[in-house]
Amino acid sequence: MSLIILTPFDLAITSALILLMAFLSWRLHLGVGRQFLIAALRSAVQLILLGYVLKIIFAEQAFWMVLLLGSIMLGVAGYEVLSRQRRRFSGWWGYGVGATAMSISSFSVTLIALLIVIQPTPWYQPQYAIPLLGMLLGNTMTGIAVGLDNLTRSAWEKRELIEAQLILGRRGIEAIRTIRRDALRSGMIPIINTMAAAGLVSLPGMMTGQILAGVEPLEAAKYQLLIMYLIAGGTGLGSLAAIWLGSERLFDDRHRLRLDRLTTSK
Repeated sequence: MSLIILTPFDLAITSALILLMAFLSWRLHLGVGRQFLIAALRSAVQLILLGYVLKIIFAEQAFWMVLLLGSIMLGVAGYEVLSRQRRRFSGWWGYGVGATAMSISSFSVTLIALLIVIQPTPWYQPQYAIPLLGMLLGNTMTGIAVGLDNLTRSAWEKRELIEAQLILGRRGIEAIRTIRRDALRSGMIPIINTMAAAGLVSLPGMMTGQILAGVEPLEAAKYQLLIMYLIAGGTGLGSLAAIWLGSERLFDDRHRLRLDRLTTSK
């Protein structure tokens, strides 16, 4: 099997689907046509630029380039986590909670995969390090954003119940134990559903890409399993870290509920 090279004309044909969806949105008054076109244009520009950047990094094999790109990816992912929350922590905490949780989980799990499982030479080989980190950041980002949004929203909606438990002498963490558990569960549900449906309902993206590139299906399946298990671990660890940091921020040293530390996105 060999890779079939796509031409700009091939991509132009598929872009007609985007135009069709934008037209349908306009005709049906859905109000998402403009966002559809902007998102499609952004993805095209970002992916093409990334392709050129990766071509340079793959050729140079320099650790500092891998580290720089990984840091940029983490920075953007932290902003995406912040933007997806209705009620977020004010100040640096709004960005720092998600970014810190992702750096702890994604980078540590990526290192485990590179140093123990795959063991490329050198260990930071861009062909493996960057795709692994990218997939981990993308999926961990979603889990953390959902979990934090659930945590802060529930704390706001159930503030009277939390205050009542604090009056009874319970510590802050004890007063939101159920909220923390629900927030953590909501952050992990997407990856659980993905793993449960893989192979029966859907053919995962990485496996599809490898098969299209000419990799033997069984080898593609092995790599897809590796990635899904890494993502599950990274999402779980990231959600745990984010919920723990967020829960601590919701209370002060005297175990008072500090909803003034939250701000509402516009």
